[in-house]
Amino acid sequence: MTSAVIAFPCGLATSAVPGSGAELEREAERDAIAACRRGEREAFDVLVARYQRPIYRLCYRYVNSHEDANDLAQEVFLKAWRAIGRFRGDSAFSTWLFRIAVNACLNFRALRRPETRELPETLLDPRPGALAEVERQDDASRLRAAVSRLPERQRATLILKVFHDLTHDEVAGILGSTVGTVKANLFHALANLRREMTRAKETRS
Repeated sequence: MTSAVIAFPCGLATSAVPGSGAELEREAERDAIAACRRGEREAFDVLVARYQRPIYRLCYRYVNSHEDANDLAQEVFLKAWRAIGRFRGDSAFSTWLFRIAVNACLNFRALRRPETRELPETLLDPRPGALAEVERQDDASRLRAAVSRLPERQRATLILKVFHDLTHDEVAGILGSTVGTVKANLFHALANLRREMTRAKETRS
């Protein structure tokens, strides 16, 4: 698979002016999908190049590990290649691919061992400002931990909506739910995060 990447297209449901860059990219994607369904493996590289960055980011938000995220991203594209003959275009290809990624991440989380947390090396750094850096790292670690404790639907909704900036419609399509459910899950996820972070700050102080 090629290592080239391009930016993830936001607003997939919006229309584009014929002949524009976005329309040409979508046409190239449709051609690549058709070629993949004919068994042309090289065409799949076009899809990998387009989506490997957002798929990796999605996986990393779930597992908080670069190594595991890389492995999961490879698994997602392998599953996509094996199943692309069943892709009928009822939804956007990105929706179909993200659905595969979410399911792979959920399966990984269900099987993985409990995480262990190591002390950051900067904790022993005597330089001025080192303690502030440790505190910033600690806040980021607490946030990741709080996100990891969210119910799975809330976690998936938060990752797709906030970190990937997808629309409510796109998230609903990926998760197989309604827009109303997506909005409710996002509301509860943010409320739970605020409560967790407030509790963590009170405990630290």
